[in-house]
Amino acid sequence: MEFAAQLIDFVLHVDRYLEEFVKYYDSWIYLLLFVIVFLEAGVVLTPFLPGDSLLFVVGGICAVGLMDWTICCVLLSTAGAVGGQFNYWMGSKLGTTLMKSHSRWFGEREFQKTQDFYKTYGSSAIVIARFVPFIRTFAPFVAGMGQMTFYSFSLFNVIGAIIWVFGIVSAGYALGNVPWVKGHIEFFIWGLVLVPSLIAVWGSYKVKAREV
Repeated sequence: MEFAAQLIDFVLHVDRYLEEFVKYYDSWIYLLLFVIVFLEAGVVLTPFLPGDSLLFVVGGICAVGLMDWTICCVLLSTAGAVGGQFNYWMGSKLGTTLMKSHSRWFGEREFQKTQDFYKTYGSSAIVIARFVPFIRTFAPFVAGMGQMTFYSFSLFNVIGAIIWVFGIVSAGYALGNVPWVKGHIEFFIWGLVLVPSLIAVWGSYKVKAREV
């Protein structure tokens, strides 16, 4: 329970933690960020790790000169793309087995939500999913189960990772240190989690409405 509480606190106050990590770990912070983004994008068991909010805060830290914007964007785009490819591969190897086992981590509900997402957005779902928490983690896994060919997935996966990282880090770079934004960063973090999720729910609702 204590670990869960600490994890939730990290997700909701990632700005405070990340600034402390930068000061404490110095250049090693780049490796830590790479690992977090890789796990969030590449391991179906860790969709709860911060993604959008982390990138936004990274941009704000880059703006004050504590980290390099170019290194962050290139490195984290690579982490997101490599994570997506790994997730796709895991889906192709273990997806059917996990579904049959009714795993508590990847059950029918998560699978169906991602399936509906594909039906709504087609192949571009891989790009759009980058901006939707949880769906971002499950989409490559489901694609690996047979939704997309390796070539198509790889193309959209790389494009999505680049747009996602460069876009949100740049937004954080431009807005992260605006006094009002910095003073209400928790609202932006919640917005980055809830707004894309509501869009995904709406897309799923439209799919079900068409099937009725």
